[in-house]
Amino acid sequence: MSRPQSRDIPDLVAVKRSDPIYNAHGYLTKIPVTAIIPFIEAFTEPGDVVCDPFAGSGMTGVAAVMSGRRAELSDISELGRHIGSGYLNLVDPHALQEAARRAATAAEDRFPGAYAHTCQRCAAPATLSRTVWTVVYACPTCQRPVNYYKALESAGWRKSRVLCRHCSTPLETRRAQRLGEVPVVDTVACACASTLLDQPPSPPLGDADPRSVDAPSVPIDTERQMFQASALGKHGLSSTADFFSPRNLAMLAALRDAIHANPDERLRSKLMFAFTAILPRASKRYQWSHQRPLNASNANYYIAPVFYEWNVLDLFTRKVKAVSRSDEMVRSGMYARGIETPPPSRYRVASAAKLGLRDGSIDYVFTDPPFGSNIFYSDMNLFQEAWLGRLTDASEEAVVDRGRTAGRRDAARYEALLTAALREAHRVLKPDGWLSLNFSNTSGSLWALVQRAILNAGFVLDPDGISVLDKGQRSVKGLASGFENVVTADLILSMRKAVAGDSTLLVSAPPAATAAAVEEALAAGAPTPTHVYLQVVRSYLRHHWDASDLHIAEIGTHLRLRGYDVDPVSGRLAPVRLAA
Repeated sequence: MSRPQSRDIPDLVAVKRSDPIYNAHGYLTKIPVTAIIPFIEAFTEPGDVVCDPFAGSGMTGVAAVMSGRRAELSDISELGRHIGSGYLNLVDPHALQEAARRAATAAEDRFPGAYAHTCQRCAAPATLSRTVWTVVYACPTCQRPVNYYKALESAGWRKSRVLCRHCSTPLETRRAQRLGEVPVVDTVACACASTLLDQPPSPPLGDADPRSVDAPSVPIDTERQMFQASALGKHGLSSTADFFSPRNLAMLAALRDAIHANPDERLRSKLMFAFTAILPRASKRYQWSHQRPLNASNANYYIAPVFYEWNVLDLFTRKVKAVSRSDEMVRSGMYARGIETPPPSRYRVASAAKLGLRDGSIDYVFTDPPFGSNIFYSDMNLFQEAWLGRLTDASEEAVVDRGRTAGRRDAARYEALLTAALREAHRVLKPDGWLSLNFSNTSGSLWALVQRAILNAGFVLDPDGISVLDKGQRSVKGLASGFENVVTADLILSMRKAVAGDSTLLVSAPPAATAAAVEEALAAGAPTPTHVYLQVVRSYLRHHWDASDLHIAEIGTHLRLRGYDVDPVSGRLAPVRLAA
């Protein structure tokens, strides 16, 4: 079979992170299936085998199955296998809803009244939707306790104006010691009102004691990068259990036990998929804001000064419905292509450098390796893996440590791991097979590392095979990369096996290469600094220029020299307005 060339792939892939599959379960740096399907359909035929050696949450597998291709997935991540396998475990929605109802009822029966509060409007029992909690700080000046929520309310909800109510000193939470946490608002559902009611906090009518259940508590030790980056020692947060309120910790353990009691293995697995999906929201990591909930950051262990405690059973019931919508989207994608039965797929926990597959057995590889020191998956996955009882072996993780710790995982180690993974992909690919690699970084040295790994593994990057992946960045700061030294869009690099006559050397960029690439990006209508930066990187990759000395800060400098700034509302490039 003659394989399509890279010109068949899109130059720009613009997708949104809001479809039912994407929303069913969170995972770090997840790529929507709608971004992967065009590549699978460009480089393969129905019935072919697609491989992803850094499979993460399994989106490549979902995209492959929806496209009528078989999937071979692997990752060192235990959570990744749990999520990726869960996505492809398509179950009957009615059976799932009934199994979820039974599990929630069993958990509630174990701790009756745990989410029951007295309605302060009619004095009848009401069901808690959520409680807002606040940190109480010791004022760095007078050492007296400050209820942060009340201080923020007095400041008109403006953080910059928060003062100690005792001595009127501005309160900087980074400098202040946390004394404890207190509830400030209950939100309840009661038959006396058609909408949820906010009321002062009150004790629940029942009790949920985590000491009466087997709730997991896995240490987050001092050598983990996220222990250091999130200042967990300063705040006394040393285990996964510390991130849950006692009530929610107990109810989650009861719910997990009820799920494990289900005799149907597929339903049990799907319920656990929904269970792990709610854990960040069920924890203290779910941030409160005056305008709207800010959700839980999945890239760190931050507990905000004001946070939510949500009703676990409500979260679970709603998530199970979302999981059914994900299943329906997978089925719809298959049916639209005339596929009645999901093609076989497999997800194994394995190193990307040791796939255990036969030589030349794979038609196409689509993969999304860790981006250097951007994210530490094993550290963050610990939060959910504690509940699965299976932890990722972090010794094989392809990352670059930020701190200078003992046994530091450095850039040389990362390059060796990435090169070994690409060599293994080269081995299992058929002679005419292609590989697409998704990557993003602000560091030119990391891009140069990727360039070297590609060449040393025996691949050649096609100049026309570099696509921009725009996942619908949500923040103005992210769009302003080049000015803020952050980047949130990615490049997808499609490559083939090198043959005789291919150039396999990197060369130095011409003196004005970056300036010329910026001009080219602006002429092409790049809307944001992020897009300009990626166009510059793409220019380096296309010409095989060594990207080692490419710095993202240069992009902002070049844009300002050309009279551009960032619109503070849209995050898009705009000409600088000169004063009259």
